[in-house]
Amino acid sequence: MNAGLLHLLHLSDPTLPIGGYAHSAGLETYVQAGVVHDAATAKAFVTEMLSQNLQFTDAALVSLAYEATEQNDWEELVRLDDECTAVKLPREIRQASQKLGTRLLKIFQPLCNNALASQYRESIQKQQLSGHYCLVFGLYACALGVPKADALTGFYYNAAVGMVTNGVKLIPLGQQDGQEILFGLHPLIQELVSNTLQPDRTRIGLCCPGFDIRSMQHEDLYSRLYMS
Repeated sequence: MNAGLLHLLHLSDPTLPIGGYAHSAGLETYVQAGVVHDAATAKAFVTEMLSQNLQFTDAALVSLAYEATEQNDWEELVRLDDECTAVKLPREIRQASQKLGTRLLKIFQPLCNNALASQYRESIQKQQLSGHYCLVFGLYACALGVPKADALTGFYYNAAVGMVTNGVKLIPLGQQDGQEILFGLHPLIQELVSNTLQPDRTRIGLCCPGFDIRSMQHEDLYSRLYMS
């Protein structure tokens, strides 16, 4: 039995009580605008979000936070926290990242007493750092002995499951439609993991502005089921 696999399943579990279910990452705006309205457009949304957004933001930062933890490099983790805050332009997306990160820290710190994580949490409590989900994920994946490729696979899969689940509820779609979308994303996730193992620092923050604009518009929707 590989303990790292169990740790990864726990860390990337979509039902982990950190509040991820309350955030749509702008999908609710796309649905209300009629842009995402069926299984095909839902798959297109998830595909573009993973490949054109997360690949160059959160997933790349998971990879870099993992390396910073391996090297016990506190200064690098501080830089990554600032960088992550800077690339999240929509307020709701930035706040969601911080809420999920601090809740993940609260859950895992008693289970994995890591010195770097403790220092990170103290800095967040002092309002010196923001505490982003992707950085906490990468930190604990490394601390728990999960191989980086497996950690990235879990991170991308967790994000895909969240978006597909929200699409099933919002559009709505049948559960079978959702599972077919998710199954069809497996090759893409494998490709993205390979791309993100050694991310290009100069490309962090590269994404489609449409995602940011839709997330900003979410703040002013007439009715909302999700917080972002």
